[in-house]
Amino acid sequence: MQEDRIEAGNLMPRTLESQITMEKTPSYFVTKEAPRRLFALSRHTKLIVVVRDPVTRAVSDYTQTLSKQPGLPSFQSLTFRNSTTGLIDTSWSAVRIGIYAKHLENWLRYFPLSKFLFVSGERLVTDPAGEMGRVQDFLGLKRVVTDKHFYFNQTKGFPCLKKPEGSTRPRCLGKSKGRPHPQISPEVLLRLREFYRPFNMKFYQMTGHDFGWD
Repeated sequence: MQEDRIEAGNLMPRTLESQITMEKTPSYFVTKEAPRRLFALSRHTKLIVVVRDPVTRAVSDYTQTLSKQPGLPSFQSLTFRNSTTGLIDTSWSAVRIGIYAKHLENWLRYFPLSKFLFVSGERLVTDPAGEMGRVQDFLGLKRVVTDKHFYFNQTKGFPCLKKPEGSTRPRCLGKSKGRPHPQISPEVLLRLREFYRPFNMKFYQMTGHDFGWD
């Protein structure tokens, strides 16, 4: 995160009344100082948070890191602080990021829940047009992006945007998306799912939305 971008805001582009300025990053939601800095910049900002099953998210995070660091320790050894007792290591970022309720508590100290839209990462795959419709409604935009703009790429396992006029190929997520995940012990995944369950339940209550991760 660029501190001067959040605290001063002088690097953000100027926005006319007819425009919406957007910025995205996976870091803001889990960065402790971000809510205060953003509130100081603009308390009227609308916040869109894309979340997915924290267990799947942790494995995906590990897979991404493993592609860059082939010698990375096993997922199991990183997950547990103590493998004998099954104590989860919440200092590992791949695990910590998925404790959504704790991160949201930090944001709600500055922004009301009405300023948030929580987008399901799973539904972005199964129903991208539906989730994008919710995003457009939340931003007060006309529903221009619809199901006619998407098709499902069987190879990647993700939806892609159909060819825009004048383009020679469709737009899909990059090569880092859709790569196969390593085999993880079912016992490890079960223990991690049990760890997240109370946090998931609290997150459902806080947002008023059951994401169905359990």
